[in-house]
Amino acid sequence: MTTVSEFVNRAQTRPEPETLGRIVDALTTNETSFFRDGEPFNQLVTTVLPDLTSRRAANRNLKIWSAACSSGQEPYTLAMVLQDALPVGWSFDIVGTDISTEMLRRAEAGQYSQLEVNRGLPATLLVRHFERTGANWKVSPALRKSISFKRLNLAAPFPALGPFDIVFIRNVLIYFDVETKRSVLQRVANTLRPDGWLFLGSAETTIGIDDRFERVVAGRTSAYRLRSAPKTVTTSAAGKG
Repeated sequence: MTTVSEFVNRAQTRPEPETLGRIVDALTTNETSFFRDGEPFNQLVTTVLPDLTSRRAANRNLKIWSAACSSGQEPYTLAMVLQDALPVGWSFDIVGTDISTEMLRRAEAGQYSQLEVNRGLPATLLVRHFERTGANWKVSPALRKSISFKRLNLAAPFPALGPFDIVFIRNVLIYFDVETKRSVLQRVANTLRPDGWLFLGSAETTIGIDDRFERVVAGRTSAYRLRSAPKTVTTSAAGKG
């Protein structure tokens, strides 16, 4: 093909999966980092886990979805937080999804440059959870074992997912129009347990978009719960014990 117009026409009229995948990889925004924005992970420990460990005492397992996870820093951050914060005897499963096959390949590999680990990852956690491999750092098998990655387009019907206790879908809704945001939040609500928790990006909200959710102030950030959710439990504390 000799012109952009010819390429676009062919992609629209005779789409080839490999070509469409490369277009998606080229167009998607993949900005991410370890412990991005900080406060949501603090509130995961101080607000969300005390509530959920009280409610899930019978099965001692939590299921978490990291949506639009890009190259994997968010799900690996969640795994590090949960390993330290959950009481002894608890387990967790994290699903990371993204539309970009290239980003999912990187997330699966769990290998990061020195620059990437320098962006938000404390040195103590780097030493504990990563192994040197040449000039890069690779996630340890112990951290990787509770995480799976899948391709998912948030703007299309979801495959079978959940139910989840916690959903992180941060810094992606800002790229959608209101109707797409509404349809995504409706599908997310269907994957969330009735008493589950939803974290959005700091510039995102469900207010005026999906009234099934209500905003919950959590420290210096906000989280969201279904309005039908039972009252938050705050009497117990999550932690090693």
